[in-house]
Amino acid sequence: MFFMKLLSTILLATFVANGIAAPIDPASVPEKKRTKLGLYLNGQQAHDQVTQQAGNILFVDVRSRAEVNFLGAALAIDANIPYMEMNEWFAWNDKTDNFKMEVNSEFAPLIAQRLVEKQLTKNDKIILMCRSGDRSAKAADLLADLGYTNVYSVVDGFEGDLSKEGLRNVNGWKNANLPWSYKLAKAKMIVPAQN
Repeated sequence: MFFMKLLSTILLATFVANGIAAPIDPASVPEKKRTKLGLYLNGQQAHDQVTQQAGNILFVDVRSRAEVNFLGAALAIDANIPYMEMNEWFAWNDKTDNFKMEVNSEFAPLIAQRLVEKQLTKNDKIILMCRSGDRSAKAADLLADLGYTNVYSVVDGFEGDLSKEGLRNVNGWKNANLPWSYKLAKAKMIVPAQN
């Protein structure tokens, strides 16, 4: 046990000395945000990695099109590929008191397509971000079940966690003042072909 604590202290000191953010301890991640692979980043870490290694990472916003349309998106994303969408009839979910969301059947094929476009494989790093880290964790688990080995979830998401006042102002991409915009890049969005 002593050696494990010593190793952790040395690793943390190395990260700090080299200006690298320490990895997130999986045990510190709330249960609903945990993934099968146990790979996590916060918004700042995701930004830093994508900035430094853009060609070697696929960075995907997994929020619904409506969320991205009305709340904006990180400028650094490669794509918005919704993990869940509202069904076409806008069914009501009595358990959550909002409109029912269903897993997007095109999610995995679209991830695979974007990987091919970037000349990446299932073993390359994929970073997923949703609103607050819950859906990105579920999306990461889906990809892990399909054989992806290096999928990270942004635990604080685009908007962050709720404060005691019920506002999303605790953490997250936006609250870290990382680059984002309401103006969306069409090439990064899933847009149906128009006839």
